[in-house]
Amino acid sequence: MSTSPIVAPLQGTEDTEFVRFWNEVLAPKFIRFKHILVDGLSRHSEVVFPDLPVRPGDRVLDVGCGFGDTAIRLAGMVGEAGQVIGVDCCDAFLDQARAEVRRRNLANVCFVRADAERELPVGQFDFVFARFGTMFFANPVAGLRNMRRALRPGGRMVHIVWRERGDNPWLSMARDVVLRFLPPPGDDARTCGPGPFSMADQDMVKAMMRAAGYEQIEFRRVDAPVLVGRDVQDAIAFQLAIGPAGEVFREAGALAEARRAEIEAALAAAIEQQKRAADGVVMDSSSWVISAINPED
Repeated sequence: MSTSPIVAPLQGTEDTEFVRFWNEVLAPKFIRFKHILVDGLSRHSEVVFPDLPVRPGDRVLDVGCGFGDTAIRLAGMVGEAGQVIGVDCCDAFLDQARAEVRRRNLANVCFVRADAERELPVGQFDFVFARFGTMFFANPVAGLRNMRRALRPGGRMVHIVWRERGDNPWLSMARDVVLRFLPPPGDDARTCGPGPFSMADQDMVKAMMRAAGYEQIEFRRVDAPVLVGRDVQDAIAFQLAIGPAGEVFREAGALAEARRAEIEAALAAAIEQQKRAADGVVMDSSSWVISAINPED
């Protein structure tokens, strides 16, 4: 099996505003809360990974690989005869992923900076995967099409996206609290893309995937708890930095800081009502695990 590297970042093409926002604003916040974004979501991944259609020797592409934890796990599934390549648009995430690969001395996984909405390799992979990344595509059909084109004929893809706000209080509850004190972001707010619930509607996403050329599109609902903080204060800090509540707080600027004490007290009261686990505060979450195939020629 060929293990040649995939495409480098597009040459002579500037990053989009979304990519700049991830690198300039969100990356430091995500790194600060890596213990939640990696360890907190691991409970959810434990439900998904055993059923992924990945075989020893497969070549796998992990789109929006973030800190590399999913790519590393996939590398364990494909074994020494296989290869996993993780792509992400955020330099800081890739630095952390590469450091972890070096620490583990893994030879069958590597990471490349790329914008999946613009360009991915063509026809090189048996399986393409994305965990909680495709919801942020500004042009979802283009991104999904590039993911399909990266597959060999008959290859399979799986992407995981959040379901409706009401099914995900770990993301929606804090935003509702913060909006009691602050205005919603304006139309000119800097953003990471459409947002975590942009692919919650099953019919809409199925239409997108058909437009991108997929067949045998299937949806499976997964409900699992997620860690939102080691303790209440950690959970408050996380919510005010990342996600829908974090966007409201960030865009409110000086007003948010002036009302921080009130907002934190209200969040503390809400978070105190949540469930506890040995490692911290947990809340309910719900996602779609969406699978499809690239048609045979």
